[in-house]
Amino acid sequence: MYPYLRSRLERWDIVAHNACKHVLCVSLPPAVHSLPQDLTDAYGPPSNFLEIDIFNPQTVGVGRARFTTYEVRMRTNLPIFKLKESCVRRRYSDFEWLKNELERDSKIVVPPLPGKALKRQLPFRGDEGIFEESFIEERRQGLEQFINKIAGHPLAQNERCLHMFLQEEAIDRNYVPGKH
Repeated sequence: MYPYLRSRLERWDIVAHNACKHVLCVSLPPAVHSLPQDLTDAYGPPSNFLEIDIFNPQTVGVGRARFTTYEVRMRTNLPIFKLKESCVRRRYSDFEWLKNELERDSKIVVPPLPGKALKRQLPFRGDEGIFEESFIEERRQGLEQFINKIAGHPLAQNERCLHMFLQEEAIDRNYVPGKH
């Protein structure tokens, strides 16, 4: 018989198989017993949460000065954010700015943004190009995935540029990079 092995909270029993001395059977540790949950715990707010939604796209301007903006709404109870709720308007170039700032100043791998759709920007198209509803919705979904991946990263949550992007009405592009 092999001796019992102990680790912090787990106990693994390793028992030699009687029929063959070369085969070991491993029995898994017993399930960790937890206290029963009451209704407040089960249906109350999560202990830590960060929710970011991109919604309400609006196209503004005319001709070459035409662009689409999106509302970026954040709700959180994480202490690192000074505001627990915020809603700002951002355009695609603001997301590009955030991506570039994080790539330059942080140690995290920054996910890609949805593409620029250069072919949709060509003149003399038979459709609305980048201002077509289906394209705007596809881009909105991509931007929402991008910002949630970024904001969910613990190291990115320390970056001043992320806080500015999510919580300040205007982005100060001359800010001094650093930790929040």
